[in-house]
Amino acid sequence: MTVDKQAPGVAPSQQASPLSRAIFWSRWLQLPIYLGLIVVQGVYAYKFLAALWHLLSDLSVMTETQIMLAVLGLIDVVMIANLLVMVTVGGYETFVSRLRIDEHPDQPEWLNHVNASVLKVKLSMAIISISSIHLLQTFINASQLPEHTIKWQLMLHLAFLLSAAAIAYTDKLLYSTAHQPH
Repeated sequence: MTVDKQAPGVAPSQQASPLSRAIFWSRWLQLPIYLGLIVVQGVYAYKFLAALWHLLSDLSVMTETQIMLAVLGLIDVVMIANLLVMVTVGGYETFVSRLRIDEHPDQPEWLNHVNASVLKVKLSMAIISISSIHLLQTFINASQLPEHTIKWQLMLHLAFLLSAAAIAYTDKLLYSTAHQPH
């Protein structure tokens, strides 16, 4: 006599096939990637502290422009770390498994309504912000850089802006199509 291991309330035709279960399980292959991003966060924390130490220890011999560039470098590290948090937390929550931290007082507000679409827009905005910091550093230090470097950075920044606008527009179209009465 065989015992059917059927989930309660699920008809036999609704049970997942072994292939379906394997495909669904494969999302866990992303776990090492997200854990690796946590290690990268540690690298950026170290980089931030080292840059802060350098700024504080050399403050008396630095010009205002050098201080400004060092501060922008610190802001750049912070923004990349924020991007890593969004990718790690949002990606894990969206593609792997729920974090189950709904009652935690430190839960980020955006995590309540994160999905692949929201994550794409947030990531594109973070990339634009990081690019903006780099572009500001370039403009402050423009006299030390070749003109073609400045032009390429500006073109890349504009490409990021256009890409973000295209992503946001596409998401708007998909959202409005999905929510129209049929």
